[in-house]
Amino acid sequence: MKTLFLIRHAKSSWDDPRLDDMDRPLSERGLRDAPEMGRRLAERQVKPDLLISSPALRALSTARIIAQALNYDTEQIVVDKRLYEATPKRLLKVIREQGAGPRCIMLFGHNPELTEFAQSYVPTLQHMPTCAVVQLDFNIESWEDLGEEQPVSVWFSKPRQD
Repeated sequence: MKTLFLIRHAKSSWDDPRLDDMDRPLSERGLRDAPEMGRRLAERQVKPDLLISSPALRALSTARIIAQALNYDTEQIVVDKRLYEATPKRLLKVIREQGAGPRCIMLFGHNPELTEFAQSYVPTLQHMPTCAVVQLDFNIESWEDLGEEQPVSVWFSKPRQD
């Protein structure tokens, strides 16, 4: 069994229009939502083996906050530039490259790519708002085997639950 978490970065700040998109920090709301989502994951006793983040500051900050909540060494977060402006196909490639090793992977990235990727496994998912988390459990031996098979279970959470 392999578990994949897709996590959209928390809400970012647009206060400084001079900042490059890669350098936008988390907003006050993002700084509230990310620890809350980390707490929810910790309550579920999530133990990731690998965190991979987009290099964008808002995604990496979200990854670090959630990593701390899960007692995951923030220095071990892998930054992969392919997660910034990725396509669902590129996301799948990054995941497949992880092979048989990690049982539980968390990807921190952006929309619309994360929603589109998640929808390929959960067609009823309409949108991943900022800091939303999708958990997909697959009955596979290696990430190389990830393809079109459906997950055996799905969990979805967002900061403001309806």
